[in-house]
Amino acid sequence: MKPRFFLLLLTAASLMIQKTAFAQNPSNYYVEEPKTFVGGLVAGANFTQVDGDSYKGYHRIGLTTGVVAYVYFLPKIAGSIELLFSQKGAKSNGGQLSNNGQTLITKQNILLNYAEIPVQLNFFDNKKNHAGVGLSYSQLINSKEEIEGTNKSLVYNPDDYPFRKMDLNFILSGEGHLYKGLFAGIRFQYSLLSIRSKVDPEFGNPQQYNNVFSLRLMYIFY
Repeated sequence: MKPRFFLLLLTAASLMIQKTAFAQNPSNYYVEEPKTFVGGLVAGANFTQVDGDSYKGYHRIGLTTGVVAYVYFLPKIAGSIELLFSQKGAKSNGGQLSNNGQTLITKQNILLNYAEIPVQLNFFDNKKNHAGVGLSYSQLINSKEEIEGTNKSLVYNPDDYPFRKMDLNFILSGEGHLYKGLFAGIRFQYSLLSIRSKVDPEFGNPQQYNNVFSLRLMYIFY
């Protein structure tokens, strides 16, 4: 038997043995395991108001951006944690009488910059769309508040009514899968505690809360 023919015969026999073994035990095939940890980037816009001030409506538009990480407990259930820079607050949209009716408020703007850490439990479908529910802790970086009115005797010092250094929010999110690692999402969040300890009774209610809707884009590196 020629060596070349013998080599061909040996190769064919080897391939047949491997095929038979794989047919009897499909687990021998290589299957990539789903990743336990994945991370990505987040960017979007916050549409916000402060419940308890003199105005209503989501007229303050701010930035939300940062990073996100998911850890999978089950194929369709994952926890997530984010680290965000997030702008919240409120913005006036015309004249408004003060609570005592003696001042026409022409401007009342609040800008709150937070470092925010949302933590959620997320539920996925077969197309990677997912919904999440959780809590978010925010640390106030800085704040700015302006109030102007037609009453010439109006003197408002925002330092007399400071915002709390922390904010705790309930959050509810939905993320739709667009393409590869790209998602588009919407999020609602609401303060569980008042965002400041005291308020000038002429310009707001004793308890005030951040009320936020966010539109976001997220890219996950799978």
